[in-house]
Amino acid sequence: MSRVYWDSMLFIYLFEENPSFIARTREILSGLNRRGDTLCTSVFTLGEVLIGPRKAGFLDEVNRTRDFFLKSGRIELIPFTDSTADRYSAIRASTSVKAADAIHLACAAESGVELFITHDKSLQKLAIPGIHFITGLDTSLF
Repeated sequence: MSRVYWDSMLFIYLFEENPSFIARTREILSGLNRRGDTLCTSVFTLGEVLIGPRKAGFLDEVNRTRDFFLKSGRIELIPFTDSTADRYSAIRASTSVKAADAIHLACAAESGVELFITHDKSLQKLAIPGIHFITGLDTSLF
């Protein structure tokens, strides 16, 4: 059983049923569930995922999404703490990673996840202390 971090895009693909990525995203989620892995993400992800439905004025969808993250018991939400802020600054100081991506990486590293899944190819090349492995949607782990 592993702790697996998803960045925001995987959740967005899932919720928006992105035709290019929904099948693979569901396959990964199914694999996580089958193995008994813990799906993790940061509270920052919740904010990012809520932008689309909020912009569109879909308040019911905003509420459903919040419930999925906060009440379903299916996701471990990782906070951004003072210790995470320290990791964030180290990542930003030592890489060219964008601020939002550094928040995800810092949260994942601080919580010690085994696997970080992203669709961002540039992140897949990084070695971040505290994260055992960073991979993309095309990796056949599940």
